[in-house]
Amino acid sequence: MDISDQLKNLFPDHIPEENPIDKTEKPDYWMQDAPIICKYEKRKGKPITILEGYTGADADFKKLAKEIKSLLSVGGSYKNDTIIIQGDYRDKIMNFLESKGFKVKRVGG
Repeated sequence: MDISDQLKNLFPDHIPEENPIDKTEKPDYWMQDAPIICKYEKRKGKPITILEGYTGADADFKKLAKEIKSLLSVGGSYKNDTIIIQGDYRDKIMNFLESKGFKVKRVGG
């Protein structure tokens, strides 16, 4: 018997109220005003998706790259302030970034 059951036994007529919880969560990444550029290229005949234009800390961008790679289960890298993802996943990446609160701009194709 936990504390809530004991309280129900002591005060049977009491209706518990839900306490409003502050839902303003701190974002995991630094949010910027300018959109992140999402573009498609072919290198050596293979499709890649490139994300660039993030002005926050490198550690945040690397963390974002890792989340995108694990979400899509694909390879990729972080070089020269750009994220390179193997394959054409522009739509999925853009939806993911928009759900995180980023503005995303699609460039090319």
